[in-house]
Amino acid sequence: MTAMNRRSALLAGLGIAAAGTLASCSSTSGSSTSGSTAALVSPSGSAVAAAERKRTTTGRTHEVTLVAAPARLELGAGIVARTWAFSGRTPGKELRVSAGDQIAATLSNRLPDQTTTSVHWHGIALRNDMDGAPSATQSAVRAGSNFTYRFLTDAPGTYFFHPHIGVQLDRGLYAPLIVEDPKESLSYDEEWVVVLDDWLDGVTGTPDEVHAELKQGMGGMNSGRMPSGSSSPSDGSGHDMGNMSGMSTGGGMGGTSGSPSASSSGGGMSTRFMLMGAESVLLGGDAGDVKYPYHLVNGRVPADPQVFRSKPGKRVRIRLINAGSDTAYRVALGGHRLTITHTDGYPVQHQEVDALLIGMGERYDVLVTLDDGVFPLVALAEGKNATGLAVVRTGSGTAPRANVRPTELDGMIMSATQLKAADDVRPASKKVDRVHRIELTGGMMAYDWAINGRRFDMNDPTAHPITVEQGQRVRLDFVNRTTMWHPMHLHGHTYQLGSGGPRKDTTIVLPKKTVSVLFDADNPGQWMLHCHNAYHGEAGMMALVAYQG
Repeated sequence: MTAMNRRSALLAGLGIAAAGTLASCSSTSGSSTSGSTAALVSPSGSAVAAAERKRTTTGRTHEVTLVAAPARLELGAGIVARTWAFSGRTPGKELRVSAGDQIAATLSNRLPDQTTTSVHWHGIALRNDMDGAPSATQSAVRAGSNFTYRFLTDAPGTYFFHPHIGVQLDRGLYAPLIVEDPKESLSYDEEWVVVLDDWLDGVTGTPDEVHAELKQGMGGMNSGRMPSGSSSPSDGSGHDMGNMSGMSTGGGMGGTSGSPSASSSGGGMSTRFMLMGAESVLLGGDAGDVKYPYHLVNGRVPADPQVFRSKPGKRVRIRLINAGSDTAYRVALGGHRLTITHTDGYPVQHQEVDALLIGMGERYDVLVTLDDGVFPLVALAEGKNATGLAVVRTGSGTAPRANVRPTELDGMIMSATQLKAADDVRPASKKVDRVHRIELTGGMMAYDWAINGRRFDMNDPTAHPITVEQGQRVRLDFVNRTTMWHPMHLHGHTYQLGSGGPRKDTTIVLPKKTVSVLFDADNPGQWMLHCHNAYHGEAGMMALVAYQG
């Protein structure tokens, strides 16, 4: 199969992830839209406490303090970023526990005056009042204050944690959380946790400046050059404009993340941060909104990468985490094939690939048997003509160039929709009790990203909940009406893609496509459902999935 055919197959797979489920559930009763706010389960109510008591526990507690504070970070090659980080480093120190252990993590907010923050434990099905999602589950932690998150981690897997306030995700406040499986069946010699991130904070600007520019929308631009995926009122809804004539494709203005900032030639809004002309076949068109000068692998720039040292023949488990805010990565290890074993913490039927596509918030575990020499682990910023880099060294050889592009990146590329859940984690067949249509709406013209046409109101989170009841089998139909892709993340649960796909908590929904997922309502409370593009989520592409009492 040629590289182009492989890409076409991937594109098709992303778009029809749940065709079987849609057909099998078409006659299901209980279809509904958002429900009443009456009698919603409280995040700290008795139902939440009862669910916590049912979790498996080892009786061990891991105590840790997370100091969120301004930091001066060395990113390598003499590049310094002034940002916010946990205990002065990014990624923050890895937190590693065993399934059934309790975490007692004290967040100490030492950020500038009036800056609130929180910690969201991404992917963990934990008790609702410890989820770290103001204003749904807790009050934000004020500057100078502490808050202790205390919860059980009963599901093994690769996770991470980060703030859930504004666009703080696009700073340095994140770290891996690894929950080991005491019954681990994989055989390997070593582990390597790899965190990917798109970076601009303290280099070209701040995330708040980026958001301020983006939320002006494209309406203020008079230059006639619009990024792919922009919206216009041509369909009467303010959405779904096609590509403008004169738009750059492929490389275009801003196609290289480090390109200089520009302004609209027509006297309109600035495009200091807005990315123009980023195109990806794998992502169905527009690849992203934001120009990043650097793409980091474990906090290092490509000119001065992290080096993972091992020996030939060693079998390594690589845990990949995309902590970025606006970038999907195509990841490959030069000279090697990768065997995908897990996604979002849950095992899949093993699949050998050349490269994989990982959206913001997604995680993948892969196995690789190392050859002899020096090899580049490359994270291609999909559609953005830029890369992140780390190096694997098992023997002698010259270090790869910062812009190296191994042939594996154009080989067999895979995403989650082409994977199958391992037999022991596949949900039992069950009648669907409730169906929710989750329309992803909005566009670049007004930067009005939303769910079901309604921007989420942080001041009134329960105004329009998506309601479920404990014990129900629920189907969410993600219907992407926009011309841009969205990685959709559900807190507190995992869902299955389609009728036999992998267990996930974050999944890519391509433009103009529908993806259906199934989950069991087994973790009561009030949970965020949102796009994990930090800027789309902050603009309003969020909703609340709430249990009815």
